[in-house]
Amino acid sequence: MSTPNTARLERIIGVVLRAGVTTSSICLALGLVLLFAGVPAAALFLQIGIVVLLTTPVARVIVSVGEYIVERDWTFTTLTLIVLAELAGSLIAALYGRKG
Repeated sequence: MSTPNTARLERIIGVVLRAGVTTSSICLALGLVLLFAGVPAAALFLQIGIVVLLTTPVARVIVSVGEYIVERDWTFTTLTLIVLAELAGSLIAALYGRKG
């Protein structure tokens, strides 16, 4: 059984994920339409769509950290912060890793 706090967290996460996927889909669709129409701004919308899609899971983790702090659930707060640190480490490695 899920507690009221768990159900609340699941609803909030659902909203975050739906908003991210919807925003990304709209940007990508608009970018494709503009690309086929030959509009130079198409690349910007495509890039925004990809960035929003990639950051949506990160937003989910951040929301989870905030909710676990509010609930004073320090075990899950710590575990979720570890996940967030791993995501940040992956981003740093991807951006500044060895090239060549």
